[in-house]
Amino acid sequence: MRQKSDVLMSLVFFVMVASLFPLAIGPETALLRRIAPGVLWVGALLAAVLSLQRMFASDHADGSLEQMVLSPTPLVVTALAKTLAHWLLAGLPLVLVAPVLGLQFDLDGRALGLLTLSLLLGTPVLSLVGSVGAALTLGVRGGGVLLALLILPLYVPVLIFGAGAVEADAAGIDPSGHLMLLGAMFALGGFFAPWATTAALRISLE
Repeated sequence: MRQKSDVLMSLVFFVMVASLFPLAIGPETALLRRIAPGVLWVGALLAAVLSLQRMFASDHADGSLEQMVLSPTPLVVTALAKTLAHWLLAGLPLVLVAPVLGLQFDLDGRALGLLTLSLLLGTPVLSLVGSVGAALTLGVRGGGVLLALLILPLYVPVLIFGAGAVEADAAGIDPSGHLMLLGAMFALGGFFAPWATTAALRISLE
């Protein structure tokens, strides 16, 4: 993700998806409030997938990935740094713009806060899991489709608990359980995903 267009593409896609739903459904505020968490989370998930394939692609194309493997710096540190950079450029902007998009769905301040918190915990998991898929499909013909097929099923729990936190609060249920599960996924992903990404990169370069 070395070009500004790579960063903007995910953000513009997210804004367009989230903005088209209120236009299609109409001004029924009760319905908009009910579907808002799911729509915004699905939009964020698909926007993250759009940018994943380029996480290692440019380094692989110009040969710098091989230099990273031979570098004294452990490859797991490089993989973690690349994943962090992906989240900062593709995930964090989605978190920041989500509350503004939530206003289109007539969400109140508490719902917007919960939505932002769930995205803040969940979008790093999308980058961590996605880095493994991006490394596995590196250099594969039609890798974009294969990447989506590999990682979308793994994103389902994040989607359920991310959107579920806001929906649970709207139904009068304590959302802390959903948020803690997202936090646990973040912790587990942060520990295991860089190692899995490192192994996948070595396999792809062989």
